[in-house]
Amino acid sequence: NEFRYQNEIRQKETLGNSLETKNPDQVSWTQEIPKTSLKFIRSFKLNKKAKIIDIGGGDSKLVDYLLKEKYNNITVLDISEKAIAKAKKRLGEKASKVNWIVSDIAEFEPDTSFDVWHDRATFHFLTTDDQIKKYTNIATKFVRGYLIIGTFSQNGPKKCSGLEIKQYNEEELTSELKKGFDKIRCVTEDHTTPFNTIQNFLFCSFKRQLTVKPAIPSPQAKRTDVQLVVLVFAKHKSKQKEHNDQNLHIILFCI
Repeated sequence: NEFRYQNEIRQKETLGNSLETKNPDQVSWTQEIPKTSLKFIRSFKLNKKAKIIDIGGGDSKLVDYLLKEKYNNITVLDISEKAIAKAKKRLGEKASKVNWIVSDIAEFEPDTSFDVWHDRATFHFLTTDDQIKKYTNIATKFVRGYLIIGTFSQNGPKKCSGLEIKQYNEEELTSELKKGFDKIRCVTEDHTTPFNTIQNFLFCSFKRQLTVKPAIPSPQAKRTDVQLVVLVFAKHKSKQKEHNDQNLHIILFCI
């Protein structure tokens, strides 16, 4: 456990240094126009007041394009304070329209829920079961609409900024999120880095599952609380050439 903890600390320091000491054209994940992310977000047909969060978005220009498209409830989270400072400087006066958060995603404690959770190239830095579980628990708790995740595919790099990453295929990524989200669709794309190398990404969109308890538990289920169930039955009787007679019965009972 101590070794794993120290390794996580080194990962954070290495990633933080890359974000703080390098310009966007010096890091491989830089993307001038986030076309795939925008396509996914547009496909959701959201209200412009929708709450959108970009995880690890300090150096991303997604926020620039969301502002251009008149979204007005945007949050950007990044582990690096300097990366967020660069983004604010780039946006100028428009930066005041964005909610900026400096936090490690594994320690993020939102005070609101989100209609869209977007993550390009953060999730694949989580390489332990504990890190992944923390992330998925947070997302499941605070996403009420859609989730977009972009990671290196199994045809992509095995390292990023000198750090080990976890590659995914469609089935593996869907499996990690199956307890809270239903997959909508996945695509792969080649990203050309500022150094003219190719990185293959997997992008998947998901819809938050509706949490519905069964109205009547199975006999084997433990009855740990009282549920009030309202069942409405409607009967329609039709007689020969007579008006319809509708009987409405409401039954209330406790389980």
